[in-house]
Amino acid sequence: MRGWKMLPVSLVLLLTASTSFAAGFRLPEAGAKAMGMGFAFTAQADDPSAIYFNPAGLTQLKGQNVMVGLTYVRENGGEFTGTTPLTFNGETFDTRSETQKSLNFYIPNAYYTRTTNSGNVSYGVGIFAPFGLGQEYNNKETSIFRNQITKIDLQTIVVNPTIAFKISEILSVGLGIDWMYGRATLEQTPVAPGVGNLYDGKLKGDGDTWGYNFGLLLKPTENFRIGANYRSPFTLRIKDGDVTFSNVSPAYASGLLGPAPSNMNANAKIAMPATFALGAAYTMGKLTVEADADWTFWHSFGSLPIELRNPVPTAPSTNAQKRWEDVCALRLGAEYRVTDPLALRAGFVYDPTPVPADTLGPELPDSTRLNYMVGAGYKIGPWTIDGAFMYIDKKDRTISNFRTEGSNPVGQNGTWSGNAWLASLDVGYKF
Repeated sequence: MRGWKMLPVSLVLLLTASTSFAAGFRLPEAGAKAMGMGFAFTAQADDPSAIYFNPAGLTQLKGQNVMVGLTYVRENGGEFTGTTPLTFNGETFDTRSETQKSLNFYIPNAYYTRTTNSGNVSYGVGIFAPFGLGQEYNNKETSIFRNQITKIDLQTIVVNPTIAFKISEILSVGLGIDWMYGRATLEQTPVAPGVGNLYDGKLKGDGDTWGYNFGLLLKPTENFRIGANYRSPFTLRIKDGDVTFSNVSPAYASGLLGPAPSNMNANAKIAMPATFALGAAYTMGKLTVEADADWTFWHSFGSLPIELRNPVPTAPSTNAQKRWEDVCALRLGAEYRVTDPLALRAGFVYDPTPVPADTLGPELPDSTRLNYMVGAGYKIGPWTIDGAFMYIDKKDRTISNFRTEGSNPVGQNGTWSGNAWLASLDVGYKF
């Protein structure tokens, strides 16, 4: 993807996070107010981030609104203790420890909305990053996972034009189209017994795709709201990605390893899941509480095919099996409006992992997460400022899944642990 298509997203991608902060590699960090309430926002959807959380909520906004924000992420490197195919000492497998790099990321969001004078039609556009994945190991030449992965980086950005209609005082509907641009990098260093590292390989490419979304908002009473939001799956196809090889072993000169790999092109396909959220919110005076059930249909991520243009025996095409499972996260949030301009918020999320034990790998050693959030909002005339803080507690996960994929021994026997924290800030203006 080149030329004019890159212009609207190039600056955003400089900031886009390349890590995962919901189970799997989903990124729900699309609004600070929603984060402060544990992302339990499908039934409220009363700021411009409704474009992401439930487009039907746009009919609750008045006039024109602009909101921009940023989430800072500190991912503390995950730790592994155990064995891998590369810890074999000739007789037994040595227990070793491996730590991923601690990384800093920024996740952007931006929205513009407008509601007509009648209040019956609202429209706008949102920009956000719904998926991302990133891991990197400290030393690609010695990592005990280097034959499987030394670095993976998936970045996405979505531009989402949206329109909503107020059908009645009880019912609003909204829908939109989604254009996604994504780019991915994958690095690994295969190892051969008796030879050592064969080469440092890197696949880098990009692509774009389309999707859609729609939402419903019901207000049976003044204080009770029910919301539903669906987002379609995306299939990101990377065509003619660049595959480069460096530090190629001199052992290829003997001919025993077959021909040495050379730079080539490759195609890859990344299937990103559909999502569906259902929520209910109730207001009692100054207090609003909401509970959401949020499904991610990860069954679409059945495998990760990578087709090399000129494969050789030590650099073949692959189709790693994933077989991820559908999951439902439970989200709870509350907001207490202390005064008209000041609101305090808190939230909690139970976020189960979709990754089965038999295919879990070092590219995403995922586990069930418990997320804890606090936040606050303040209004100053036409301005709104929302902030939130989030702590992710990844539960320790013990895995035993040594296996062979093609001719490559992969997997691990051991325990993973890790955590992360995030801080978000949004600034909005109404005119």
